[in-house]
This record gives sequence, C-alpha cells and structure tokens, in this order.
Amino acid sequence: MDVSQIVDTALSLIDQVGIQALTLRILADTLDSGTATLYRHFKGKDELLALVADRIVGEVRITPERLSGLPWREAVTVAAEAFHDAVCLHYQAISLLTAQVPVGPNSLRAREQLIALFLSHEIPVGLAAPAFTAVGHYVIGFAVQQRGPGASSAEDQAHLRKYYRSLDPVAYPAINAAADDLASLPLREEFRFGLDLLLDGLEQARRKLSEAPDGASGD
Repeated sequence: MDVSQIVDTALSLIDQVGIQALTLRILADTLDSGTATLYRHFKGKDELLALVADRIVGEVRITPERLSGLPWREAVTVAAEAFHDAVCLHYQAISLLTAQVPVGPNSLRAREQLIALFLSHEIPVGLAAPAFTAVGHYVIGFAVQQRGPGASSAEDQAHLRKYYRSLDPVAYPAINAAADDLASLPLREEFRFGLDLLLDGLEQARRKLSEAPDGASGD
C-alpha cells in the first residue's frame, strides 16, 4: 500500500461522508488495513488532509503546452475554470483549501506555472504574486457559495426573482429595477463575469506600472 492509494481513498471517503466523519480507523478499515500502517506514512490526520488538499489541486491538469501562445487573460481564464471544475468535484473537501495554504508538489507546480505565466507577460513579480492569490481565492470562494448547502437551483432563482419584483419599488427601487439581472445569470456566466472584473483590475494595474517612470511606484 503506497501513499497515493491512501490519499485517493481518503479523498473518496471525504466526498462521501465529509471531513469531520473521516477517521483513520474508517480509512484503515476501507483499505483493509490497520491504523498502525497509516501511522507509518503519516503523523496524524492533519498531515493526511494536507496531502488530500494537494491531491485536489493535482486534478487541475493544465499543461504549459495548452496555455502556450494564448493571450495572458485567456490563459488565466482557462486555468481558473479548470481549477474551479476540480474544486467543485470535491465540495466536501473545499475547506481543506481554505484552512491552509497547500504547499504539496501539485500546489507548488500550479503556483509556479501561473506566476511564471504572469511574469512571461511582463507582469512584475510584485503584482504577479498577489494576482495569483486573488485568482485562487476567487475560484475557491465562488465554488463554496455555488456548491454549499444554501446554493440555489434554477427554481430557487425563479422564486427569488419573483420576490425581488414584489418588493415595494419606492422602498427598494434599485433592487426592483435589477430583479431580472440579480437572479437570472447562469452560474458559468456569473463566474466568468467576476473573473473578468478581477482581470480587468490586474490589466489596469499592469498598465499603470508599465507607464510609470523608472523607479516610480505608479501612484
């Protein structure tokens, strides 16, 4: 039994029962093994969960060749959508990506790839690093809201739209006027809209820095 098999099984169990319900005993029983075997590979559950988080990131298989030649915005969009899709497959495990910064081999590879992409398009490292973090936080945050217990279905959206329209237009004129747009945008389009706003800001910051005199902050 190798570490990869243990981590894959742990992720499968989390998908089924959630993180809190997962114990090393349950994991060992599923693997037809004993907890002593697991402790030979991990110091405890926390170390195992860190590898599970990295395993999720490893499902984002965006090769440099796929991004090569794309405009930087399009390349970032492809990477962000792939990350979003991988995260949504494992909603029960999303909190692992918010509880700590993943630093396993898959996470380091993804971080290196996207920051290198920014740098290759003349986005300075002082902007590339927070841009990487902002994109990651946006993707994870959107996935949490989209796939959480309170996530709305098309039927829920229809009820919400009807409710907005029923509000007193004198007390809530803005909501009443925007009722259709507040509750009608498909989730994929909503994701792209927010991501585009983020990338618009990054492009503006990049231009500001590139136009600043040498040595100036651009403020």
